[in-house]
Amino acid sequence: MVVVDASEFGAEGFDPKRWINAALDARHPSEPLDRFLADAEERLRAAADDAAAALERDSGDALRRVPLACRDALRLRDDAVALRSHLASVLQSLSLAEGSSAESITALARIDTVKQRMEAAYATLQDAAGLAQLSQSVEDVFSSGNLPKAAETLATMRHCLSAVGEVAEFANVRKQLEVLEERLDEMVQPRLMDALSNRKIDAVQDLRGILLRIGRFKSLEVHYTKIHVKPLKKLWDDFDLKQRASRVEMEKHGGESMSSLSFSSWLPNFYDETLLYLEQEWKWCLTAFPEEYKLLVPKVLVETMSELCSSFVSRVNIATGDVVPETRSVAKGVLDILSGDLPKGTKLQNKHLQALIELHNMTGTFARNIQHLFSESDLAVVLNTLKAVYSPYETFKARYGQMERAILSAEMAGIDIRGAVSRGVGAQGIELSETVRRMEESIPQMIVLLEAAVERCISLTGGSEADELVLALDDAMLQYISNLQETLKSLRMVCGLDNTAHSDALRKDAGSEKKEASRLLDVSEEEEWSIVQGALQVLTVADCLTSRTSVFEASLRATLARIGTNFSLSGFGSSLDKSPAATGDENAEMRLGGRAALDIAAIRLSDLPDKSKKLFTLLEQSKDPRFHALPLTSQRVSAFSDTVNELVYDVLISKVRQRLSEVARLSIWSSVEEQGGLPLPSFSAYPQAYVTSVGEYLLTLPQQLEPLAEGISGSEAGNDEAQFFATEWIFKVAEGATALFMEQLRGIHYITDRGAQQLAADIEYLNNVLSALSMPIPPFLSTFHACVSTPRDQVRGLIKSEGGSQLDLPTAHLVCKIRRISLD
Repeated sequence: MVVVDASEFGAEGFDPKRWINAALDARHPSEPLDRFLADAEERLRAAADDAAAALERDSGDALRRVPLACRDALRLRDDAVALRSHLASVLQSLSLAEGSSAESITALARIDTVKQRMEAAYATLQDAAGLAQLSQSVEDVFSSGNLPKAAETLATMRHCLSAVGEVAEFANVRKQLEVLEERLDEMVQPRLMDALSNRKIDAVQDLRGILLRIGRFKSLEVHYTKIHVKPLKKLWDDFDLKQRASRVEMEKHGGESMSSLSFSSWLPNFYDETLLYLEQEWKWCLTAFPEEYKLLVPKVLVETMSELCSSFVSRVNIATGDVVPETRSVAKGVLDILSGDLPKGTKLQNKHLQALIELHNMTGTFARNIQHLFSESDLAVVLNTLKAVYSPYETFKARYGQMERAILSAEMAGIDIRGAVSRGVGAQGIELSETVRRMEESIPQMIVLLEAAVERCISLTGGSEADELVLALDDAMLQYISNLQETLKSLRMVCGLDNTAHSDALRKDAGSEKKEASRLLDVSEEEEWSIVQGALQVLTVADCLTSRTSVFEASLRATLARIGTNFSLSGFGSSLDKSPAATGDENAEMRLGGRAALDIAAIRLSDLPDKSKKLFTLLEQSKDPRFHALPLTSQRVSAFSDTVNELVYDVLISKVRQRLSEVARLSIWSSVEEQGGLPLPSFSAYPQAYVTSVGEYLLTLPQQLEPLAEGISGSEAGNDEAQFFATEWIFKVAEGATALFMEQLRGIHYITDRGAQQLAADIEYLNNVLSALSMPIPPFLSTFHACVSTPRDQVRGLIKSEGGSQLDLPTAHLVCKIRRISLD
């Protein structure tokens, strides 16, 4: 049996074939197919007939309803027109009524204003009458000793005076009121002091109400603070008592086994007792002053620190000097050293500043406990309280830059880079190696000092003195690099460069030449190579200084960025451009979520807008990858590397310079072959000692560079770098040797055929050495060799031949001039 659902045929995407197949799939297997299809066809036809009948019926009904709908629409339109006409008439009536009643409404408003003024005048007259009566009866109230009633009377008089205003008749009453309020305050004061001292909560609350009624809350604050500052000052003075007692004990025992009480060991106990006292007051005030306790208890600590500040600074100063015997013996500290009150030999040491940081850390722990205790107070109150807690250290923080420079200068003076003793001839290599070793070892020592300075700045100032830190580090590095430069100058003396460098161009006196030559002969071959090895090690000093400085500068830049991020998270950086008043309002509105901003730097910089802007500018610049935290140091390190390269080059080329210094004046160039009676066989000329010495030196140089290159390499990339390094220096020295040799060749004035034959052998040997080092042969040398190796009578033809086009003509003409060959 087929069930026909008409909704299926109206669905979008209806597929007849799929519908028929689905119907066939639902057929019972025992039912014949023909019967099933016939039944399905019949049901579909019946469904179609039903649909057609329903459509015809609905269409007829719709046609019958159309005239009725049209009549309803016409009737609604007529009603709408009538309603619009009625509303227009109502609006016209309202307009007429408004015009006629406006004057009446204005008159009523004037009458109401007069009524209000009369009522106010009546109230003022009543207040004036009451004020006159109160001014006469107030003395009786005071005489009765009823303080609450007296406070109420004065409050009423104050209200009456505010109502009366500035009336001349009541000027005396105003003065009388001020005197009476002061008088009542004086009467309340002893009772309030007694109630506070004896913890009488009910009495305190009554007296508080009296003072608040006459607007004297400030008096309550002063009296409360005055009572509770005394116990805290007594705790502070206890240190002096214990010190005196300790000295007495020391005198009794001869001062041997007893040690005096130190401020650094006593301060934590003072903070603990102070915190305990404030916690107790907080709990008591919670009941006695339920509305003012959040302000009163912090005020006690603020006033206490204000009164103890100068004494606190003095004790901290002396405590910083106790860690060093030299300053402990005279009871002086950091501030005395900075002000120059001690002998010149007394220097600020790291121990002094570490002692200050240790005391500051103790105060930091106390400040965190105070912040937790006063967490319910307004943020502005907590901020002012923490400022008071840290206030004794502001004197030291303000001079942080001066302290850091003094410490770095003193510690840098302890780095020995000139410790090698001067040695005589034959031991310069040992002196050079020892000095270079000390220079290289000093670099990590200096970096450690700089890193320690960064840690000190963070520990003491929380980064608020980062600008001064950067300047101090830059100055220290400049001084250190200056010391390295001075050491390099001394190394030039050790290597003999200041005596021999460029001496062939400057020396004119023959006697000085012989003296210098005899001095050079005293230096052995082994000593020369020892000096070369020592000079090459200076390159590692420059490389180490460059890399370590670069790493430290990157670390410093990251530290500055971290400080800037901390300020940004605390909301401090964004408030630097705002006015102090606006910043204060924002602080007052911040709740507990903003209390993370109360770190050392934010607390301190909130009162230093100029310094804040300067610091914030530095921190913003540090976010740029191109920013140099130590700009002058970067320049000096580059200059130091250039000086080192110059020193190494001068050392490597010095032997070549010595061997080639007299080449232009060798006598063999002008020698004539001796004529004997018997014919002798001719032999090829051999290169002379000077050029073979230079060649052997150049060929041995790669072996000298190999240990240094191995020190640079450490990976595959390092091996490539080391190979490039060695090749670069070999080429530098070879080019320098070639230039010196060509300079000497230009200095030859005359050369015979025998001299030309010898010079050709010398040049050929040097060319072979250069080829072995993969160096190109300069056109000057190749032309000079071609012209001196050619027989005298064939030189003119060589120059004018086709092969002569490959020669360097100025060089060829120079050789012709030396050999006295005319080209005409």
